Amino acid sequence: MMLWFVFALMTVAAIFAVLWPLSRGSRPQNDGSEAAVYKDQLSEIDRDVSAGLTGTSEAEAARVEISRRLLAAADNQRDRLSGSNIRLRRVAAAIALVGLPVIAVAFYYPLGSPGLGDFPLAQRDRTPAATQPLDDLVAQVEQHLEKNPSDGRGWDVLAPVLARLGRYDAAITAFRNSITYNGDSAGRRADLGEALVAAAGGVVTAEAKAELERAVALNADDVKASYFLGLAAEQDGRSADAASIWRAMLAKAPPNAPWRPLVQAALVRVAGSPVPALSDEAVAAAKDMKETDRSAMIRGMVDRLATRLKQNGDDVEGWLRLVNAYMVMGDPDKAKAALTDARQAVARDPERLRQLNEGLKNLGLDG
Repeated sequence: MMLWFVFALMTVAAIFAVLWPLSRGSRPQNDGSEAAVYKDQLSEIDRDVSAGLTGTSEAEAARVEISRRLLAAADNQRDRLSGSNIRLRRVAAAIALVGLPVIAVAFYYPLGSPGLGDFPLAQRDRTPAATQPLDDLVAQVEQHLEKNPSDGRGWDVLAPVLARLGRYDAAITAFRNSITYNGDSAGRRADLGEALVAAAGGVVTAEAKAELERAVALNADDVKASYFLGLAAEQDGRSADAASIWRAMLAKAPPNAPWRPLVQAALVRVAGSPVPALSDEAVAAAKDMKETDRSAMIRGMVDRLATRLKQNGDDVEGWLRLVNAYMVMGDPDKAKAALTDARQAVARDPERLRQLNEGLKNLGLDG
């Protein structure tokens, strides 16, 4: 309401500024007009009388006639100017009273924002979010959630950020609140289980296992929950169960799944699947190497193994090492090619083919 009152005052001031000059009378122009001619004639008669060129009686008669004409001309000019000014003022007043408000509203509605709320000064001075440190943003979200604890979306956003920051206890609370206000889901239960594992230093506690089992009950294919349940089995000493869980994950996974190397490494750990071995001398030398040199040495060993297998393809154990090495190194295309070559090499030997397929199953690949 106050906004429209201010606009009304501004409109009145604008109209007054337009009408004020029009309310003042204009001075008629005398130069070249009929009245100016008559005035010149009166002056000329006075000069003639002074010079003795005209008699007094004739001059007086001429003055009377010229004065009459001068008065008539002045009346006519005043009438014309008055009529013209009145019409002009009426048009200007109509434009000022009606046109200005209409034009102002026509411009304001598409460009202005009459319904926009106030923008507090504290928020105007606030640093843009893109340039703020993550801790400051988290603190702002936490303050918001203290005032609005039922904001499920806020808890959903905050929980994983707290986990990445290593604030596991706060993350656990946030994940629980997210489940409370957003509803139960496999993803939220798995995230909560992972936070509980992280808070326990990597140990899958009974509480974490319960959350992970709830996640699998909601979605049997949840990758995170399945992996940690396999880890729980490994920590409990049930290596066969852990291997079974991880093999099932790898069997369902696409070849380019980003988590595939992690699960394969875990499967190797519990199932004893062979990996490229280093001699004692090589292990001792590798300890003092830089990471890039160590990686180059391992890749050289893998290349030498691949060359040897091309010359002697009967080594099933060697083929399994080669395929697994390529998968661990993140090179699935070479792993597929090695798998194809291995099957072709032992295709005529049923026993070796069976051993190869069994070993591929242990690696989580199709046998």
